[in-house]
Amino acid sequence: MAIRIKDTTALANKFATRAGAAAGDYKDGVAAAGGDWETNAANSEANYDAGVQEAIGAHRFAKGVRAAGAAHYTKRASELGAARYPSGVQAGKDRWAQNTGPYLQMIAGLNLPPKGPRRSPQNMQRANAVALALGNMRTGK
Repeated sequence: MAIRIKDTTALANKFATRAGAAAGDYKDGVAAAGGDWETNAANSEANYDAGVQEAIGAHRFAKGVRAAGAAHYTKRASELGAARYPSGVQAGKDRWAQNTGPYLQMIAGLNLPPKGPRRSPQNMQRANAVALALGNMRTGK
């Protein structure tokens, strides 16, 4: 006897309706899971490394990009990304300031060589000084 499966469109609609109604449950579950997430994620570094290496060996990144295609990327980015971008930026502004502030302070404290004419070696030295200082700060050197 064959297994009876409902129409995929009807199932997709049901999934979207039920998941949309569960926003409160989702929020409550996330609020209670932070400690477990941190502990379990930190303890699974070796599994993460192994999985990434396996994916690299199987070229899964490029395969996934090709499977999705440019049209899927454009559609999802323009429909979802454009709608979510402003609220995401607003929600992340304090974290951005916290993470960016030390780098901006470091740049403000740099003693750069004098400016030269456009595209001059002096200006390249200034850019290199900033790049090296940022890289050293990032890596803790």
